[in-house]
Amino acid sequence: MSERKSGPSGAPDFALHLENFSFQYTSQVEPTLYGIDLSVKKGEKILILGPSGSGKSTLIHCINGLAFHAYKGRSSGVFTLLGRDPRKLNIFEISKRAGTVLQDTDGQFVGLSAAEDIAFAAENDCVPPAELRRRVEAAAAQVGMSGHLAKAPQDLSGGQKQRVSIAGVLMDEVDLLLFDEPLANLDPAAGKETIELIDLLHKEQGKTIVIVEHRLEDALHRPVDRIVLFDGGRVIADLPPAELLASDLLRKAGIREPLYLGALRYAGVEIKASENPQSLETLTFDPAPLQKWAGEAGSAAGEEAEPLLEIRDISFSYGQSGGEAEHAEAALDRVSFSVGKGECMSLVGENGAGKSTLAKIICGFLRPDLGSVFFDGTDLAGFSIMERAERIAYVMQNPNQMISCPMIFDETALGLRTRGVGEGEIKDRVHEALMICGLYPFRNWPVSALSYGQKKRLTIAAVLVLNPRFIIMDEPTAGQDYRHYTEFMEFLRGLNNHGGRGLAMLLITHDMHLMLEYTGRAAVLSAGKCIAVKESAEILSDDGLIAKARLKRTSLYDLALIAGLPDPRSFIRRFIAHEKILRERAAP
Repeated sequence: MSERKSGPSGAPDFALHLENFSFQYTSQVEPTLYGIDLSVKKGEKILILGPSGSGKSTLIHCINGLAFHAYKGRSSGVFTLLGRDPRKLNIFEISKRAGTVLQDTDGQFVGLSAAEDIAFAAENDCVPPAELRRRVEAAAAQVGMSGHLAKAPQDLSGGQKQRVSIAGVLMDEVDLLLFDEPLANLDPAAGKETIELIDLLHKEQGKTIVIVEHRLEDALHRPVDRIVLFDGGRVIADLPPAELLASDLLRKAGIREPLYLGALRYAGVEIKASENPQSLETLTFDPAPLQKWAGEAGSAAGEEAEPLLEIRDISFSYGQSGGEAEHAEAALDRVSFSVGKGECMSLVGENGAGKSTLAKIICGFLRPDLGSVFFDGTDLAGFSIMERAERIAYVMQNPNQMISCPMIFDETALGLRTRGVGEGEIKDRVHEALMICGLYPFRNWPVSALSYGQKKRLTIAAVLVLNPRFIIMDEPTAGQDYRHYTEFMEFLRGLNNHGGRGLAMLLITHDMHLMLEYTGRAAVLSAGKCIAVKESAEILSDDGLIAKARLKRTSLYDLALIAGLPDPRSFIRRFIAHEKILRERAAP
C-alpha cells in the first residue's frame, strides 16, 4: 500500500532513495529503522509523521549524515542522497547537499548576531568578504530578515530565530532542506508564517523539502505532495494527504487528525479522499449530519474555583538594576489573574509576550517591580525559591536546562533524594512517574539516549514524583506525539479531583488544541499586558484577540461557519465535551 518504487537505485530524478534500508545503534539490541523503502523526487515536498520513538529523528540523522558520523551504528540496504551514498561521504560533503533546521533554534545558533549566524558556513568555506556580505543579504532577504541582521539572538523572537536558521542553511545552496519539528517552539502565528516560508522556498526555488512534525493540522496549512507515516521503525503508509486523512491509519498510530475532521467523524460524516479533506478550503461535505449532531450544545465553562494562585498587578522590567531604569525594557505591565484550586488553565500569547517572565516571578527566580503573588491566600514575597518549590513545580520549555543527572532513574529521583526520602519509597514513586510519562522501559538508560521529546517527558516525571500542589508547564506538548501527551495530561487531570489534593496547573502553551481540550479558561498576554481572561473556546473564536496575541482561530469555528451553524461557540463546547467523554471511556 505504501510502497513507491518508480526508478532504479540512485536514479538522477530522486533527491532521496532508500530500498530495504535498516539502521541500528550499537547501544541498542534492535534496529531503530527496519527495511525502509522511500523515494523522494527532486522538487517534492513531503511530511513525515509518527509517534515519538517511531524512527523519524533517526531517518533525519541518516539523511544529514549524523547517524553515520556522529553516532555509532550500522546500516544495511540501499541509501542514496542526490545520487550519492551518504555513508561514503564526509559530513562536509553531505552538508552541501542537505541542510537541516532543528526544532531547538537556540541550539542551532552559533553567531553573536543574525548576520554572523547566517554567514557561519560560508565563512568556514573562506568566501571573500564582499561575496560573503552579498550572500548573507540575499539569504536574509529570502526569509524576510533583512532588517534584523544586526540583532543578537536574545533580541529575536522564536519565529525570527527560525528564519535565521533557514537562511543559514540556504547559504550553502543545498538542494534538500530538512525541517525537524519546525513548529515545536513557535507561537501559532509564527508557525503559520514558517509553513508559508517553507512553501515559498519550495515553489520559487524548487527545493526538495522534508518536514518532520507532530502538529499535522498546522503543517497542512500549505499543501504537501505526500505524507509518510512511521510507526515502530517502519513506513506504514506513504500516501497523498487526502488518501491518508480519509483512512484510519493516523488514529491507529496515535496521531492527532485535524480537529475539523474529528468533528465530522463524530457527527457520522464519512470522510472520502475524493472530497479533499486535506484542508477546510478544499473539503466538500454534507452539513446536515453536522447540524444535527451540533444540536446538543456543550455546557459553558463552570464557575471559577476558589483561587489557589493569585497574580495581583505584577509589573516587571529588565534592566532596572544598577541605575539603568532609563534603559529598562518593560516585560510585564500590571498583569492580574488567578488560577483556582484543581483548575487547569492556559497562559497564551505570542513569543516575547512575557509568559516565561511571569512564570519565573511566580517561582521566585525574578522579583517583580510592583505587585504580589499569593498562594492559597498567603503572600509569597518573603518566601525563598526553595520554600516556593515545596508548593509550586516548574517544568521549563527546554528540557536540557533542567536535567542534572546522567541516568534517567537518578534524574527522576533527584528531588526526592535531596528531601531525604528513603530509597524504597523513591523506587516506587520514580517507577510510577516514569510509567505515567511513557519512560518506564528506559528507566535504566542514560539521559543522552533520549530524544528531545522524551527528555521533555523526563522533566515532567521529575516533578510529578514530588507531589506538588501547583505545576507550571512551559510548552508541555512541544515535541510530543498526541498519544503520549494525552496519557500524561489525562493523569494530571485525574489528580485535579483526586482525594481533595487540589492540584492546579498553568500551561504556557502555543498548542491551541491542548488549550481547547484541557483548559476551560486561558489568560492572554500581549506585549506584557493581560488583555483577556476568558473561556478557551471564546478566545479561539475572537478574531480581535487572535490577531493581537498572534494566536490561531480553531478550525472548529471555521467548520461551524461553513456548515451554517447558528452558534459556533456552542458547537466548540459540544466537541470538547464529546472528546472528554471519549477519553473517560477509554481510561483504564
